[in-house]
Amino acid sequence: MNRVAAIEACLAAAFPVLELAVEDQSHRHRGHAGAADGRGHFRVRLVSSAFAGQPPLARHRAVHAALAGLMQTEIHALALDLRAPGEDRQGNRARS
Repeated sequence: MNRVAAIEACLAAAFPVLELAVEDQSHRHRGHAGAADGRGHFRVRLVSSAFAGQPPLARHRAVHAALAGLMQTEIHALALDLRAPGEDRQGNRARS
C-alpha cells in the first residue's frame, strides 16, 4: 500500500468521512533537511461530522492521533484542512 492510500485508510477507519483528499507534496520538499529520512509531506482535506463543535486544535490532535503510527515512519509534515459538514475554511457555517 502506498503512503497516500495508508493515510486514507487510517483516516477512514477513525472518522465518518464525507470528503477526503490526500495529496503527496513530497516532491516539493526534496532536499529539505526534515525530510531527509524519507518521510513525506502531505496535504489532507477531511470533512467529517466528527469535527462538529470541535475547535481546530482538537481536530488536529484527533487526526494526528489517528495517524500516529504513520507519523513515526511515513509522515514528516501535514497541512490539514479539517471541517465539519457545511463549514467554510474559517470554520463558519456556510449560508444557504
